[in-house]
Amino acid sequence: MGVLSRFTNYIKTVMSSFLDRAEDPGQTLDYSYEKQLEQLQNLRRSIADVVTNEKRLELQKAQLQTQADTWDGRARTALAANNEELARAALERKQAILSQLSTFDTQIEQLKAQQDKFLAMQQRLATSVEAFRSQKEMVKAQYGAASAQVKIQEAASGLSEQMADVNLAVQRAQDRVLTMQARANALDELTSSGALPEIGPGGAVDPLERQFAQLSNQSSVDSEMASLKAQMQLPSAGQQAQLPPASTTTVTEGE
Repeated sequence: MGVLSRFTNYIKTVMSSFLDRAEDPGQTLDYSYEKQLEQLQNLRRSIADVVTNEKRLELQKAQLQTQADTWDGRARTALAANNEELARAALERKQAILSQLSTFDTQIEQLKAQQDKFLAMQQRLATSVEAFRSQKEMVKAQYGAASAQVKIQEAASGLSEQMADVNLAVQRAQDRVLTMQARANALDELTSSGALPEIGPGGAVDPLERQFAQLSNQSSVDSEMASLKAQMQLPSAGQQAQLPPASTTTVTEGE
């Protein structure tokens, strides 16, 4: 439990340190997750070392057991040969080996207990790491969605500001168009009224000259009208005025 507690405190310290410095929490979470996997892998290697030592002790125990069985057989052989002294020496060697076997049993039991403890710790840590991975992915997804929303809102805000500038520019352009149209209409009216000189090949025309030109044009029209009436043998306006009015002759009875 002490190892797992130290590991948890270590992860909290690492996360706190990186959260203070990192702009993207997803990178911090990924880093923390990698550290947890690293610690989990170290724990698995420790379990493998414990199992290796346990198997080594078991092999040594088996070898000692074989030696103990060998000395037991030699003691029997010595007794069969009526050599009790040799049989006793063989049994003493056997007892020494058996005492070593009891020490091996104790060490093997301790390693098995440590192995079981590490296996339970590995199970809890693996569950914790998997839960952290799921939570990490959820937080990263939430952060990604929030970041995208912020970018969209920032873009919309910037677009609104740009549209405000565009609308202002359009309004100014419309005002200028209306001003230019009003000026053009005013100039057109002034030109038509003669207040401004017309633009053309003849240059500027004096208003008095325009009046005499109109009289000249009228005289030309009257002359052409008289000529046309003469050709058509129609009385002119003067002749129509000199003709007497048509009279009605009254025939009296007796004339």
